[in-house]
Amino acid sequence: MLRRIVDEEIDQERLAGEHMLRSEWAAPSLSKLSFVPLLSPVTACKGVAIRSTYSFLTLLLALVAGRAQVLAPEEIRDPQLRALQQKYRSELKLIPSAAAAHSFPYHFYFSRKLDLEEKAQQQSDQRAIQFDRYQDRVVLKITGNYFVSYSDELLKPEDRARLTFENVMLPLLRAAVQALEKADVPQAFAFEISHHVRRRMLGVPGERIENVVFVIPKASAQRLVASADPQVRIAAVLEGEAFLNAVPISFLPRPEETAQEMPPPQPPPATIAAPPVAALAPTVSSRLVKGSGVSNAAAKAVSEPRDQVSPARERSPDAIKALQTAYQPTLDRMVQELSSQAHFVSYAPPAFIPFHNGVYLQLSLTTTLPQTLAGSQYRQAALSFDEHVAHLIRPVLGYFKDIRGDFDGIDFSTTVRLAAGQGSDGSPMAVEFIVPLKLLSNYADFDSTGQQLIDASFILINGERVSLSLQAAEAGSPAR
Repeated sequence: MLRRIVDEEIDQERLAGEHMLRSEWAAPSLSKLSFVPLLSPVTACKGVAIRSTYSFLTLLLALVAGRAQVLAPEEIRDPQLRALQQKYRSELKLIPSAAAAHSFPYHFYFSRKLDLEEKAQQQSDQRAIQFDRYQDRVVLKITGNYFVSYSDELLKPEDRARLTFENVMLPLLRAAVQALEKADVPQAFAFEISHHVRRRMLGVPGERIENVVFVIPKASAQRLVASADPQVRIAAVLEGEAFLNAVPISFLPRPEETAQEMPPPQPPPATIAAPPVAALAPTVSSRLVKGSGVSNAAAKAVSEPRDQVSPARERSPDAIKALQTAYQPTLDRMVQELSSQAHFVSYAPPAFIPFHNGVYLQLSLTTTLPQTLAGSQYRQAALSFDEHVAHLIRPVLGYFKDIRGDFDGIDFSTTVRLAAGQGSDGSPMAVEFIVPLKLLSNYADFDSTGQQLIDASFILINGERVSLSLQAAEAGSPAR
């Protein structure tokens, strides 16, 4: 709908002879090479020669695209970031190569400088892919200029930012996630893209520039690009942070659009009472509650309606930053005292993150399993819980006995490796056990088993939510 409005507005202005952005071919958009008049009229008559020359130029430009748009490690002052830039330099070059194969609706350039006119952009430094830091997290930062011109009258600010997210940031995010799929970094992906806005001031047409920023945790990014479920994708986007000209915004559809797409709810039959699991928190399904055999105390914890558990949690960047500041001394002490047992990732300190309408404490860990325990990803996930994560629950909770209630749960995010260094498929595996605090408390008090804890939590393997039967997985027959 928004794209149609943009196109209709542009067509109207073209007919009226008003100002429009005009630009030459953008280097990242190799798919537009065939529209560039590189050959003389005489050569253009020779179709075979044209195709051969264009194919050669396309291949040549694709080979140099990555090198031209990835920042050289020598230009990064931070020693850790410089080492990461050098280590993953080849992987980073895959991102501009993927962008070159993608057809953006309008010209897009990687750029270290924003707010440029296109003629200046063509001569500007385009090495805009690098590791950086954002709020004490290691992020992969990608910046660029998108030469679209939105109508200020027809599109609201959130709609303009949303279009830039969908048409530019999302394709780049897919490329970045795929390029760094097997890497331990980054902790998050960060994008800053500029676009143009047309408006009239006192009847005089003019143009200004807006900057859109989006920061998303790596695990959330993996779910966003891998899932076809709209609800999973929306939840993943909500776990990120979005800004338009430094003002927080949302990329989600407007309420009226969502209402049009959703079918009307079906009321339950009048003669049949609604099952009690209808009011469960979204971390628990009726199948899990009925089949898990949870004890009375644990069942009560997982079956309370959300409105009885806690009010809506404040998840703004400022609120999370304040929470992080309040807990930082406790977190520092926990890392120091549990380091040998927990194997915390040194470059990813404990941090609070938004997740499923709540705030969770994310603990980044490394789990090393003996080579003899190699097997399926389900088996390694189950073993990482039984051999490592389960032993951390009680010690970790010990640091939050007197101050529970400020956040909703803990995300034990671990990278599983075999002693030889890699997983069964030749790469480390990312597993997350995202558990509400009440379930952790029940487990710590011996009111529930590890399997009951798993059944009522979010379990993610390489960014995809799964069901996990500890006994079946460790025996070598993962549940499907």
